[in-house]
Amino acid sequence: MNALPYDRDRFDACADEIIANTRELAGLGWTPATSSNFSMRLDDRHAVITVSGRDKGKLGRDDLMVVDFDGQPVATAHRPSAETLLHTQLYRRFAEIGCVLHTHSLTQTIASRLYGGAGHVRFEDYELIKAFRGQKTHATQMDVPVLPNNQHMPTLAAQVDVLLDDGPLWGYLINGHGLYAWGADMAEARRHLEAFEFLLACELETRKLHR
Repeated sequence: MNALPYDRDRFDACADEIIANTRELAGLGWTPATSSNFSMRLDDRHAVITVSGRDKGKLGRDDLMVVDFDGQPVATAHRPSAETLLHTQLYRRFAEIGCVLHTHSLTQTIASRLYGGAGHVRFEDYELIKAFRGQKTHATQMDVPVLPNNQHMPTLAAQVDVLLDDGPLWGYLINGHGLYAWGADMAEARRHLEAFEFLLACELETRKLHR
């Protein structure tokens, strides 16, 4: 029997961390109807990612799998999320990225629809902008891109590559879909995800007040 091409103990550690955090996010209602996908860097060639179609509030280790950075399954018959390329492109491009989180909260989805025409949501002068790595002051503005939804993942991944070429980016929305956020590890990715969620909610509430 051939040995696995990755460290099983490291896989188990990543799987357990994804499971614990995903259950919390599911409890917030951010992963409805088996939606969303989550991953962590396993090593310099592989990532651990959720298996397609699983209830994210009830994950076990068997609901996680390994893919290479081309998005192909490794040593498993499981099928990864259709959006796996949106995870692995980040690991391939940036050695410092260790975790990618994709959720479908009500706030994220509504914001993506409202701002899809503009192509971005702008945050300005919010204290919580400092939650994002590299941001030292609230006295700034930050644009979160909103991409058109596309079922052809190579096309969508190519559009994301263009955004990544333009400079530091910690997340983006997909119109009518949800939010991608990432970081150096699970803790940073969660911090970025939660900051995006809060700031998007602020923008939606502000729109109501300005009607």
